[in-house]
Amino acid sequence: MGPAVAVCFALILGSLALGGGIYETLVVDAAWPGNLVLIQPNGGGLNRKIFWMLVHPLFELALLVSAWMNWSDRSVRLWIIVALLGHFSARAWSFAYFIPRALRFEKLDDLRPEEMRSATRWIKLSRCRPLLEAFSIAALAMILLHFASAVSG
Repeated sequence: MGPAVAVCFALILGSLALGGGIYETLVVDAAWPGNLVLIQPNGGGLNRKIFWMLVHPLFELALLVSAWMNWSDRSVRLWIIVALLGHFSARAWSFAYFIPRALRFEKLDDLRPEEMRSATRWIKLSRCRPLLEAFSIAALAMILLHFASAVSG
């Protein structure tokens, strides 16, 4: 597998993750505070873990392989760093804040005023995660543009 192919795989998988994040932000997050069953797999609701536990590890593997295969190319190293920082800062924030609260929301029977404020804050902050992922996707796209210009130039 060549360096450009590795970046293509990472870009495709990252785009899937970004699309999933946008879907959750625009569709799921807009609805679940009014209907908790929507995010409760045990009650027949959406099981977000199935998607995320598949997409994130694959994307992270592809991203790390891309970084490893392209690190010696000084002209793309900055974009590799941006891609890594964007994605892994979003993941760290998710593990520290979003995932624990999402798991708690999944177990609630209803949202009392305090939980509703927490859910509203979670939803507002969650809108930032796709933006962080978009930085990763844009950085990977810049690497591919570099390869395309090198081939055509």
